[in-house]
Amino acid sequence: MSLDTVKRAEDTPDEPQPYAALGMKIDEYERVRAILGRRPTGSELAIYSVMWSEHCSYKSSKVHLRQFATKAPKSEALLVGMGENAGVVDIGDGWAATFKIESHNHPSYVEPHQGAATGVGGIVRDIMSMGARPIAVMDALRFGAADAPDTRRVLPGVVEGISHYGNCLGLPNIGGEVVFDPCYIGNPLVNALCVGLLRKDQIKLAVAPGPGNKVVLFGALTGPDGIGGASVLASATFEDESQAKRPSVQVGDPFMEKLLIECCLELYQADIVVGIQDLGAAGVSCATTELAAKGTGGMDVRLDLVPLRDPSLRPEEILMSESQERMMAIVTPDNIDAFMAICAKWDIPSTVIGEVTDGGRLVMTWHGETIVDIPPGTAVDEGPVYERPFHEPAGQVALNGDDPNLLGRSSDLRATLLELLGSPNLASKEWVTSQYDRYVRGNTVLAQPADAGVLRISEVMPGAEETTRGIALATDGNGRYARLDPYAGAQLALSEAYRNVAVTGSTPLAVTNCLNFGSPEDPEVMWQFSEAVRGLADACKILGVPVTGGNVSFYNQTGSTPIHPTPVVGVLGVIDNVATRVRTGFTGDGDKVILLGDTDEEFGGSEWAHVTHGHLGGLPPQAKLESERDLALVLTEAASRGLLTGSHDLSDGGLAIALAEACLAQGIGCTVSLTGDDAFVDLFSESSARALVTVRPESFDAFAELCATHEVPCYGLGATGGTTLTIENVLEVPITELRETHTATLPGIFG
Repeated sequence: MSLDTVKRAEDTPDEPQPYAALGMKIDEYERVRAILGRRPTGSELAIYSVMWSEHCSYKSSKVHLRQFATKAPKSEALLVGMGENAGVVDIGDGWAATFKIESHNHPSYVEPHQGAATGVGGIVRDIMSMGARPIAVMDALRFGAADAPDTRRVLPGVVEGISHYGNCLGLPNIGGEVVFDPCYIGNPLVNALCVGLLRKDQIKLAVAPGPGNKVVLFGALTGPDGIGGASVLASATFEDESQAKRPSVQVGDPFMEKLLIECCLELYQADIVVGIQDLGAAGVSCATTELAAKGTGGMDVRLDLVPLRDPSLRPEEILMSESQERMMAIVTPDNIDAFMAICAKWDIPSTVIGEVTDGGRLVMTWHGETIVDIPPGTAVDEGPVYERPFHEPAGQVALNGDDPNLLGRSSDLRATLLELLGSPNLASKEWVTSQYDRYVRGNTVLAQPADAGVLRISEVMPGAEETTRGIALATDGNGRYARLDPYAGAQLALSEAYRNVAVTGSTPLAVTNCLNFGSPEDPEVMWQFSEAVRGLADACKILGVPVTGGNVSFYNQTGSTPIHPTPVVGVLGVIDNVATRVRTGFTGDGDKVILLGDTDEEFGGSEWAHVTHGHLGGLPPQAKLESERDLALVLTEAASRGLLTGSHDLSDGGLAIALAEACLAQGIGCTVSLTGDDAFVDLFSESSARALVTVRPESFDAFAELCATHEVPCYGLGATGGTTLTIENVLEVPITELRETHTATLPGIFG
């Protein structure tokens, strides 16, 4: 095959090109021709096809995502917002935290181990590219029914991939979720989050300023694995032949990434990096176009200088390869020798492949022939923007009218509790989390099964002074809630993550999100998406937490059947002194057990309806955002004053599951009484803005006064102690039986 140069493209305007096979629509292809004034070369077509893909360009979601900026609260803590590789927030004492969550859904179905592993690797590099040391990861996972054959294929591989990559990097996995629902059969969700730490005056950005500065590609060699990987796999629906797409899944090398982390940190310490970008989705295409577009607008690149694992790769394949563990830096000429020396010290291959120009063009050559000559901003900022039509799903009214409050309720509340506690979604996830290292590096204060992960930040960076400060992180989402009402469902996801951070004693500070939906070409899916974004933006405004960035994952469906709309929300919080963090559950005998918040008869999308009746209908619980904010104020102030001895949020399964999990945390029982008129509602309703806390008897009056000040309902239920969960006149279960029921489910299914 002859080389498709710019000159040849000008001379052969009518040559057919495989734009459709690369995922481009005819009008998108014609627009590229209009921009260039000719047909694109094969290499230019490769660049535009991946950069204008749904995964990279957000072409179907941009018009909705703007609400995160227009409605966002003004936050002095926000240092870097949406549009960069990750958001950055000021956490005090001169420190900043950067965090982000992204999806690797389709690759993880096609090849579970590598799909999940490279999802972790990719999000870690996003954090590295901000100038930070990655300090922890989390994962939010969704699978089909736990006992489905394909779940048995996918889940072990996904968990193994996350474990292998994170453990090899030496990053603690401090939290996340594992959820099962038949809607995810054939389309699991693997959402990975990473958080990093840096000094607030050392932020790095993806820019290429300064004509004459050198473009350096460093890290692993480029190979054929992952050609068009995330950018292609995440921009189309799944069909039966999806597993034939294995070559599109990237292959990770965590040991190379570990070296790359340390190399980058030394480069930052030496202050010899002008701009930097990781190579993730779209690889060299993305790194060069984004760096050039955000700099002086020009860059000359010799593509034949890219170090290859496979010398037979053609230019188009090099541009589309998503080989892992690669970075691109902009370096001044007088710092090149120092840059290369540091890379050599860490055994990191590094090559100057180009130079920044002021010509406003991205020009690439291949052995002296020009194969790319484009305005880089057209690939990054001038892609198609679709205002997709949307309307409420045809069966939405009937779905909301299917009232779960009319379902039959067992009078045996003990049996109902045990049935829920042993169900896959509520059972212990220790079979999964035990495969992750939660405490490596020695800075983990809280981790699974705590409500949120908490990390101390002292001694994380070389030469860092001591500080008592820490950060907390939680991720949450509920696809059933969002299916019933995507507006409320997104708000409930944020509410729970916000609450989970607060129950540790940390102040919620900022939000990242991963929005997992079906095909944007389906008007019913686009209605779900638009409502979820609107709900999340409105909730962030009320709660006073900005969205710092995130990810949209469309085309999560097999054929014409989409998953439940699943907005996953991550919240980062800060705690002034990690010594005041509140542990999960009951931590000692004789403490008073207190329920915070009011309970209503709310069973739409609940675990009780799902587990005992296989039912989905009605409306989800009401999102009580002002109440969530007040509850968080009480929890954080009470923690800082040392009033709380334990805490736990109320969410899936309601008070019954919260009490059981609180007993299981340290093997300490309780004797409590219910406060309402209906024991079933009191125990299994999933009303929001509620938490379970314990206080020492002598602290009760001060705590009650604090609750009254913030108008947070406060109900004394009883006291901790003993070896049973006892709800007077309702049920009594030994902790040994609770533990047996809680821990047996996943090992029984997955061995």
